[in-house]
Order: sequence, then structure tokens, then C-alpha cells
Amino acid sequence: MEKRIALIGIIVEDKEAVENLNSQLHEYGSHIIGRMGIPYREKDINIISIVLHAPQDVISSLAGKLGMLKGVSVKTVYSKK
Repeated sequence: MEKRIALIGIIVEDKEAVENLNSQLHEYGSHIIGRMGIPYREKDINIISIVLHAPQDVISSLAGKLGMLKGVSVKTVYSKK
């Protein structure tokens, strides 16, 4: 299956979701190229960017699982290459 490069943007508004979120990311760790987290203390949220190189179904699966977490918003952007 062809692999794609994708960026998953995550906003965490409920800190109780962080443990489950990190567990999911660990499960998909072999596909993750990089991760950047930015705490926005003024608004009490965390912003996380995940870059992956994986098959489409793996990227969609991770984004779907993360999006089901309470207090977590997710959007995915794909490279055209």
C-alpha cells in the first residue's frame, strides 16, 4: 500500500484526555516522523502537530481515534506528493 505524508493538527481542551491521547500516539509511533506540542497557558489548551508517513488507512485510523476523545479536536492535511 502506498504511503502518504500527513500532518495531524490536534487541540486539547480537556487535560484528562492527555493520557489516552499519548497512548494512541505511542501505538502509532512507528509511523510518526515528528511531533511538536505547544502549551497555550493563557487559554488553558495544548496544541499538538503530528507528522506521519503511513498508508492512508493508518493515518485515517489514528485521526479518527484521536477525534473521538472527549475535549480533543483533530484535523488532517495530506501532502500532494
